[in-house]
Amino acid sequence: MKISGGVHLSNLRPTRDHERTTSTNSPTGSRTDSKEDVSLPPRGSPAAKKMKILLVIDSPDTDWAKIFKGRKLHRGAYDIRVEQAEFGDLNLASYSDSGTMVDIQVYREGTVVVRSFRPDFVLVRQSVRGIGPREDYRNILLGLQFGNVPSVNSLTSIYNFAEKPWVFAKLIQIQKRLGKDTFPLVEQAYYPNYKEMLITPKFPVVVKVGHANGGYGKVCVHNHRSFQDIASIVALSDTYATTEPFIPGKCDIRIQKIGTHYRAFKRTSISDNWKTNTGSAVLEEITITDRYKTWVNECSQLFGGGLDIMCVEAIIGKDNKEYIIEVNDTAMRLFSDTQDEDQRRIADLVVERMEKEYPPKLEPNTATGAALTADQSSEGSDAFKVIGGPGAPTASEGATKTEKKKNGMFSGFID
Repeated sequence: MKISGGVHLSNLRPTRDHERTTSTNSPTGSRTDSKEDVSLPPRGSPAAKKMKILLVIDSPDTDWAKIFKGRKLHRGAYDIRVEQAEFGDLNLASYSDSGTMVDIQVYREGTVVVRSFRPDFVLVRQSVRGIGPREDYRNILLGLQFGNVPSVNSLTSIYNFAEKPWVFAKLIQIQKRLGKDTFPLVEQAYYPNYKEMLITPKFPVVVKVGHANGGYGKVCVHNHRSFQDIASIVALSDTYATTEPFIPGKCDIRIQKIGTHYRAFKRTSISDNWKTNTGSAVLEEITITDRYKTWVNECSQLFGGGLDIMCVEAIIGKDNKEYIIEVNDTAMRLFSDTQDEDQRRIADLVVERMEKEYPPKLEPNTATGAALTADQSSEGSDAFKVIGGPGAPTASEGATKTEKKKNGMFSGFID
């Protein structure tokens, strides 16, 4: 148990991935070559062919380069290079013929350093929308999708999770299919603007203004007068609002899923705050039940699947009834007690997904290639291609020959 408490860059892009700097002290702001050049190897070089670049979108509080240190794809077929930044430090351009070029802007001793590269995979651990209108980074998400960059979670699911009512509509469909007893979703009302906030709900209610997460934009309203006051705030914010019954809670439950691993937590507030997920609380990991697994399994299939990292938030009321409040996706917060283990599980998940996206292309006379070839052969895998010498047949020639050994090395194709 524990008590826990937009960047504008030049449109000019270099012909190869590298670092460039802009001196903030220079009156002209001219770009100069970085003295600490940590540039990527030239595209097409042997080193570049063995490297896959993983872009991690997250705050600097978590050092993902450290977490991924030593991890490789297919037993060393590819190295993984981690580039980490927040949404606010990213810019990009995507092209239909050459993919996505990403810029990361950082500051080093008064100098703006811009690093450019083409990501092979993206791990998103930050909300695509923040509190204010300036923290809406869906344009970056669209650029990654335009370049068909694979990711965890899927870019489709992240885009759909940008609006809470859109997600809640899907939860209503799950409840209609499974029933209220199996999927006890809290009742909710949606108002597209303040003009429709005329019919007074049964008080007290929780009013949620807009899309914000983390307890922002949520107010507990106890009477009609206060409800009209909130409607005037909604008018000024020029956004939508939702209402749901206020449920006096004993504790809240969180069921999280990372890949195929499940965890459940019970959190009991000790700060006398009506928001049970805010302030100091007693945190306890509890047994994951089949009922809880059903909840997360159903929600993980929203928007065509792709929710590899997600959690379901619920409240246990003083009447001992359970109420599902919301679903959080890839940016869900990890509890400190299990944070290190969960981060390693996320890294394992990303490596697994990257290996599916980038199968090995190995010369058979390397140790790794021979090992993989032996594994594939012993498992009876079909059509495992081994790159052979100059005389090896190619797929275009319709080669379907069985494996051959020449001087202890493989060549050709394995049927």
